[in-house]
Parts: sequence; structure tokens; C-alpha cells
Amino acid sequence: MTTYVLVPGFWLGGWAWRSVADDLRARGHEVHAVTLTGLGDRAHLARPDVDLDVHVTDVLNVLRYEDLTDVVLVGHSYAGAVVVPAVADRAPERVAKLVFVDTGPLPDGTAQCEFDEPDEQAATAELVKAHGDGWRLPPPPWEQLAEEVGFDKDALAALVERSVPQPWATATTPVTLTGVWEKLPRLGILCGFTEEQARAMAAAPMFRHMAGDRWEFAELPTWHWPMFSRPADLAEILHGA
Repeated sequence: MTTYVLVPGFWLGGWAWRSVADDLRARGHEVHAVTLTGLGDRAHLARPDVDLDVHVTDVLNVLRYEDLTDVVLVGHSYAGAVVVPAVADRAPERVAKLVFVDTGPLPDGTAQCEFDEPDEQAATAELVKAHGDGWRLPPPPWEQLAEEVGFDKDALAALVERSVPQPWATATTPVTLTGVWEKLPRLGILCGFTEEQARAMAAAPMFRHMAGDRWEFAELPTWHWPMFSRPADLAEILHGA
């Protein structure tokens, strides 16, 4: 049996992992799907000062109060870029392996929003200002994005109904890392690019943590949210981890 802690990306709560979590539990694993502050069933706790540090503490508290060890810590998108590495950096004794779902770890001192090009950063900041009261990022147009892939209608309906605005300070807070987390083995699950492309990206300073012999990769061609489009295949890869 393996213990998995699943952390979702922007706009989503622990509910997003339901199909994957059910599959893993049916295989005999222990699964904790985390809902970060201000999202999912904790949407009522959203406020302007909910930042990256709050979300890192959310996950650390799950590890502490559930007394979890030898954890496979899984981060999707934003959670993999900054939350999961920061958690592992602060509590490496509780983590056995890190899994990054269609994402990769950003360097110390980098904010998640810096992943985007300057023009896109400016457009997103304007969206937050105009449609998010200056501190929330609205969810994307899910129906439009889902047209790009074969997508289950019930899953799409859940995305539209349950996703909520992301507290924007979570994207603008730089991640703080000491480097302790880098000793852990890592699996990258690639949905929008190949292993060859991922290893080539490691030459760029922003993606330098994608290099090294502690990495293994699994390709899962689909859109950026495989827990909705290919949940069984995602669970199979995690089971193998």
C-alpha cells in the first residue's frame, strides 16, 4: 500500500481528484485529496491575503495531523510548480517521492505567475483587476477549452459548477526553497509535451530543476487536466509510481 497526497492546481478543490482517488483506493492505497484554502469546499475562506504560504501550510498540516510518512506527494499545475516543492523542502522526512502532473518545479524566489510571458502576465493581471475585484483570478472558459479534446459531459459540468476564482496572491508570492527537496526522486507526468521536450527545457534557467538523474517521465497525451479527461490512465501511472 502507498499513501498518496493529491494537490490540485488553480480553481479546483480536492473534489477534482475523485475519480483518480477512487481508483487508487480500489487498488488498496491510502489517498488524501487536499482542498487548499479559498477553493472547493473551502471557498468561503477566500480573502486577498490567501497566498502561497497559506497553501503550503495547508498541505503541511495534512501531513502533520494525519501523521503521514513515506508519502507520494502529487501536484498538478500550480501545485506542482510551487506548492509541492515547498512542502517537500520543509518536511522531506515525510515524503518518499514527488509527482508533477503536467508541470515542473520553479526555482527558489520565483512566483508562479512568472511562468508566463510578460504580455500574458499583464493580461492576467488586468483580468484580476477588472473581473476579480483586484485579488481573484476567474476560472477559464471551460466549455471552450474542452472543445479541444474528447470530454465527458458530466466532468465538464462539474468543472463549470465547482471551479471558483483563485486567490491571486497565491500566484504572485515567490516560492522559498532551501534545496533540501532536490534529494527526492521525481516523476513528471507529461500531458502537453514529450519527455524529449521536457529534458530540453531544463537548459533554461526557469526550468533547471527539470534536469538530473532523479527524474523519470511518463507521457499521457491529453489536455492540461488529465484527472478529468483520462482519470483511469492517470491513476494507473500513479499506481506504478
